[in-house]
This record gives sequence, C-alpha cells and structure tokens, in this order.
Amino acid sequence: MRRMLTTPLLLALLAGCQAAPSSEANEAGAQTRPATMDAVAEAETKAEHEATEPTAPTDFASWLARFRREARAAGIGEATLARALDGLRYRPRVIELDRSQPEFVRPIWQYLDSAVSPTRVTTGRERLDAHRATAREMERRYGVPAEVIVAIWGIESNYGGNFGNFSTLEALATLAYDGRRRDFARGELLAALRILDAGDISPERMQGSWAGAMGHTQFIPSSFEAYAVDGDGDGRRDIWGSIPDVMASTANYLDRAGWHAGEPWGVEVRLPDGFDYADTELSTRRPSHEWAERGVRTLDGESLPDFAAASVIVPGGAAGPAFLVGPNFRAILRYNNATSYALAVGTLADEIAGREGVVQSWPRAEQPLSRSQVREMQRLLNQRGFEVGAPDGIMGPNTRRGLREFQAAIGTTPDGFATLNLLERLKR
Repeated sequence: MRRMLTTPLLLALLAGCQAAPSSEANEAGAQTRPATMDAVAEAETKAEHEATEPTAPTDFASWLARFRREARAAGIGEATLARALDGLRYRPRVIELDRSQPEFVRPIWQYLDSAVSPTRVTTGRERLDAHRATAREMERRYGVPAEVIVAIWGIESNYGGNFGNFSTLEALATLAYDGRRRDFARGELLAALRILDAGDISPERMQGSWAGAMGHTQFIPSSFEAYAVDGDGDGRRDIWGSIPDVMASTANYLDRAGWHAGEPWGVEVRLPDGFDYADTELSTRRPSHEWAERGVRTLDGESLPDFAAASVIVPGGAAGPAFLVGPNFRAILRYNNATSYALAVGTLADEIAGREGVVQSWPRAEQPLSRSQVREMQRLLNQRGFEVGAPDGIMGPNTRRGLREFQAAIGTTPDGFATLNLLERLKR
C-alpha cells in the first residue's frame, strides 16, 4: 500500500491557483502556478532585488517569540532556533504575492510554447548528457525514466536557473503570521526547522519561491521530509546543490505517487466522428482496449498503450489535440494538479528523448476567458438551468459538464471548451 502523498508545492495551495482534485480541479490546461518559474520568475526576481529592508508589523516580533517557544516545545534544538529565527524578517512582498489572483491565464498552447520551448529541450538534452549516469541510476532504482526526471527539473526551475531568491524561513514565517492559510504555513515552517535541525541544509542556503517551495524541483518542507533522498551518499539531502539528491528525490516522489515502470505517460490520439466528449474527463477511466473499441486511434495507426485505466483528454477542445493518458500522467498530476503541467512534463520528456512532441494543431485563434468571464459564464449557465455550482472562475468538471449540455442544446459540438463565442451565445 502506497502512502498518501503530501502535495509537493505549497504555492499551489497558498496562492489558491489550483483547486483540489475532488472539486473543480483545474484540468483545463491554464497555467496554474508561478513555481514553474516562467512568466513570473523575472517579476519575482526583480522585486527581490529592488526590495528595501521591510518594516515588520509591531506584533510580528511577539508572534515570532511565541512560535519559538512552540518550536522549542516541539523538540527543535536551541542552536537551530537561534540560527533560523534570530533576525528573521517579515516580508511584505510575500503577502502581496499571496493575496494576488491573476485575472487572465494563458491558454494551454501558450504555456506549452514556453514550458517546452526549443531552448528548454536543447538544454534538457545537455543536462541529461552531463548527468546521464546519475539519471540512469535513479531510473533503475525507482523506475522513472531519466527524461521525465530531467523534464520536471526543467519546468520547475529551468534546470536550476531560477528556483527563487526568497528565504524559505522568512517566506513561511510571514505567511504563518499574516497569510491566507496560516496554519498550513506554520506547519511548513516547523517542518523547515526540523530539516535544519537534521543538518540537511543551512538556513542561509534554504531558499526558494515566495510560498516556501524549495530547490531545483520545488519541494515544500513537509514533502522534503517525506520524499527527499540522499542520492550521493554524503548523509544529507540537498535539493539545492546536489544533482544526485535532486534526481533521486524527484524519482522517489513519482514512484511513491504511483508511477508504473515501463509505461508511457500517454499518447496523442485521433477521436472518431461522433465521439462523446462527456467521456473526456480524467475521472473517466477505461482499459485501452475499450477506448480502441470506441474508435480511438494513435496518429500512426499503431496499437494504443496497454493501460488498465486510461482517460481521454482534449485540453483544447474538439478543435485541438486529443490524448490517451494513463497512470503515469496521474502520477505527474500529484506533483502539480494541472493538466497543462502534466502534459508539459510528458511532452518535454518525449522531446528530450528525441521523440515527437504534440503533432495536431491547437485552436490558437480562440481567446481564453478571464476568470471574471468564466464566473459570468457559470452564472449564466446556472440561470439557464445548466447547474454548475457556485461561480468561482475555475473551469472544472462541473462547469465543463454544464457547458457541454448548453452546447448540445444549441447544436454545437459539446466538448466543454469555453470560448468567447459561447459566452456571447449565453448572453443572448
């Protein structure tokens, strides 16, 4: 029995960009979190360099003193408390980022253009060549392909080029004092102190994103405790400076997430005319042979991968590519619960390995809806009797179901893909 995994990225939880899988999970393909260090990395780095010495609220020091007593009672050593908490600063920029909610999200094809860019593919091949022995050893040990390990490294921190300049301790202390999920951040801060107490890293080197995700592959402290591995045998787990530790920890996480050795993450497919797009949800799982019986085919006419529980997804709607995905796709989703992320990892790994990326065209002429437009669409769907739940601006399975029902009612392909044209039809 595999243990339940801790979500590896605090950013997705604290920033509110990524819903839990049991509700309106963001499976639609929008970029969900800035920890992948693409669009917001430059802004965060600039803010970090330009920041002046922050002024802490008057009661932050009192809160920190209380927290120190609690950490001491929890078993954290006095020397660790002194090194970690003496002079710890409140960071207003962390709260600003925590409370911001982007109105606009990039469509999946723009996200993939960046996440799986030619430069990132080329660099990934170079990194794999440079660390091939280590990557292959981790593949042998955990069953996770070397290219997948390197792909996650590339997407999380651009191969270590930017894993954040925030002190993890300062970021988590600020969030535990003043953030939107204070209890969660407080627990992560305690976990960070336990990591320091164990001697894995020094406070000065414990750096990462504004929300506490750390190192080359952006583990939060509790995930580090549970899944980080000493890959180089030096007695420490260093995901900031040791590539063997980075690769071992990443592979161990995916293995514990349910990775199936020897299986691909998925394959691009063609769907038959009249395909029922109500079946294009990750929650719909069938053996590959049943999908084949329904007319699902690979692009080259070869047999579908032999998945015991496969899903068909169309993250760009009926006009975009379709994919048959299996357990390994879902294992990647445990790292970051966004279809766009898992698809980026899979296709980047394929291209690093010399395989072809996405072949079919995306509907690039379509303009994605903003969060307020999605909320308006949800309100109008509810008003017309296509119940989707409380409007929240997230295109999850309930919203896609209601949108498909509306599309069927007006005689368009019911693929559940939200467009401005459909919003205008709802308004009329």
